[in-house]
Amino acid sequence: MSIHKHLINTSSNCKLENGKKNRRSFIPFFHTASFKNSITCLIILFSAVMTNAQTDADFRKILHDRSAKIINTLEIADSEKYNHVINLLTDQYFNLNKVQDKTKESIAAINSLQLAGEEKSRQIKIEEEKKAAQLSELHKGFIAKLQATLTGEQIEKIKDGMTYRVMQVTYTAYLDMILTLTIEQKEKIYNWLKEARELAMDEGSSEDKHKVFGKYKGRINNYLSTQGYNMKVEEKGWQQRIKEREAAKKIDAGK
Repeated sequence: MSIHKHLINTSSNCKLENGKKNRRSFIPFFHTASFKNSITCLIILFSAVMTNAQTDADFRKILHDRSAKIINTLEIADSEKYNHVINLLTDQYFNLNKVQDKTKESIAAINSLQLAGEEKSRQIKIEEEKKAAQLSELHKGFIAKLQATLTGEQIEKIKDGMTYRVMQVTYTAYLDMILTLTIEQKEKIYNWLKEARELAMDEGSSEDKHKVFGKYKGRINNYLSTQGYNMKVEEKGWQQRIKEREAAKKIDAGK
């Protein structure tokens, strides 16, 4: 049971016990079981609130440490500005997580209902659309705050840090794999990966971030296939070149 549900149930029990106490008002208040139960309810409520607060504090500490690793790459000398940007990123991570978790809970609740497949899909789609709108709002607000404080280059580093530099690594891999790409083809690949990065920034887990890039890599491969490239052949040739380079490095290291 979630802490939120626990609080609701505990609160209901407290109300019930308080109602019983009123009906037995002729009994000395401090001697009644109702009074003891009321105190117990208050203790449980307080403990649950404190536990929830502690859990959030612990989670924020983890997010703060993760944010610091990314912000450290920006080389911000001003301590006030440095802490401000770390807090911006920590808040963004925390708020994104709340939206993701709430959507997962809502979809799990829908899946638990006895609904026809079509109706279930409709309700899940509504929840996904709500999530997309909320994530988009958070994303725009976050970027606007960064733009008020940082340079474009620094913001790029934050975006790469939030997505494990998958965009840069993938783009470099395509250039290395297909040596005959035209300028137009390179631009399309770069722009698609850039779009993927914007979406991946809002995902909550490493796995989900990589899924976004995987979807766009599929789009890129399909596009390159229409441009006359055999992707299996290109990849095979690329892997062979990588092996040859690694072998050459070992030879050079042994000299």
